[in-house]
Amino acid sequence: MSVETTDIDVKDKFVELYNNNQDILKKGAPDYINQIRDEAFQKFKKLGLPDKKNEDYKYTDIKSLFNNGLKTFLSPKDIEFNVDDIFKCDVPDLNTEVIILLNGWYYNREKQLAELPGGAVIGSFQKATEEYPELVKKHFNQYADNEKEGLVALNTAFVKDGIFLYVPKGAVIEKPIQIINLLMDDENDFTQHRNLFIFEENSQASLVVCDHTLSTSNFLTNSVSEFFVDKNASLDFSRIQNEHNGSKQVSHLYFYQEKDSRINTNTISLHGGLIRNNINVLLNGEGCENNTLGLYLTDKGQHIDNHVFIDHAKPNCTSNQLFKGVLDDYATGAFNGKVLVREDAQKTQAYQANNNILLTDDATINTKPTLIIYADDVKCSHGATVGQLDMDALFYLRSRGINEKEAKLLLMYAFAHEVIKKIKIPALQERIHELVDKRLRGELSRCNFCYMNCK
Repeated sequence: MSVETTDIDVKDKFVELYNNNQDILKKGAPDYINQIRDEAFQKFKKLGLPDKKNEDYKYTDIKSLFNNGLKTFLSPKDIEFNVDDIFKCDVPDLNTEVIILLNGWYYNREKQLAELPGGAVIGSFQKATEEYPELVKKHFNQYADNEKEGLVALNTAFVKDGIFLYVPKGAVIEKPIQIINLLMDDENDFTQHRNLFIFEENSQASLVVCDHTLSTSNFLTNSVSEFFVDKNASLDFSRIQNEHNGSKQVSHLYFYQEKDSRINTNTISLHGGLIRNNINVLLNGEGCENNTLGLYLTDKGQHIDNHVFIDHAKPNCTSNQLFKGVLDDYATGAFNGKVLVREDAQKTQAYQANNNILLTDDATINTKPTLIIYADDVKCSHGATVGQLDMDALFYLRSRGINEKEAKLLLMYAFAHEVIKKIKIPALQERIHELVDKRLRGELSRCNFCYMNCK
């Protein structure tokens, strides 16, 4: 079952789709999921899609993304392929547990849930609602914002599948988990998936998420991921966004941290027609640490928009934001970073920075770092820079016999290195260095993690 989304009225199309297909949407889902689904649908009817009058979406035209004859599928299409034939990770020594999402649906026809060392469980979110109902009920939709975010409410209303990961108390997952989001179809698709990640007390894990397109169709993705990180748990989260120019992506990440938990996130945006990353963090216990970093490289009309909100709800917590961008040709971008320090969150340390290099006069970036502080015993700072390459440094390199092109590349590479060096998986860090170098040289026209020739 599919419905084509046109520019007549996007909200009305989704309302019609929901009303006409409730049997398909609700089939096999537990009652509490369907109750949440109905409530989210009512929220979406009120909110609709965000437009540019919404301050948070001032620089990204969401509604225009749906004007490409996109089709919404309410069940997975029967696409047969051998993953080993089309996807071969060429990161040296990157030994990971590989999980596949195909067009927003968990892809493993033999086993929908798998057990990892230490008692961890990973697999289909849809299957987890059957096998682990208490866990899912406890955490699903507890951290995502359906009240203000129309796209999140839309995702919740149409929730069917995605990734479920449960890491029990005290478990340490030595091998990184690699989640590969594949988009492959001969039609223009609108895909939605919902991910739920649960890390119990004293657990540790590393996640690597890779976004890829394997066909030349136009795609739009609206994804929501919820992360619960319990007391003294540790999560390292790396994301590589590398899709073709016909791919548009809006992602919502919600991180909920308890006492003494630690999260490091690093988002590397190498390629994509439009990317909007919403990252929300709630530090809800003393002693939490959060490091949220990002690097984006855009050109040829591509658009990147990073929106980050860090909520310091309890005292003695630390957060660091660092986002860097290199924009070429007539690319556009936006950064909106906000840190909220509540009245009781004394002894907070919060740092926020956004630095950008514009390589042409036609490239533009809008940046807005913000601090909102209600406590009086804090250490907080924020700042943003927008400029061109350092001419003095360029002159110095050229005076040492380096030609102008290579000198500029060295400066851009050094600029990006501050973010890349924070990736904690050595093999992945090395490979990202190589990909960024190729991207800056204009050599990365397809995803180098696979052997498909994507346009």
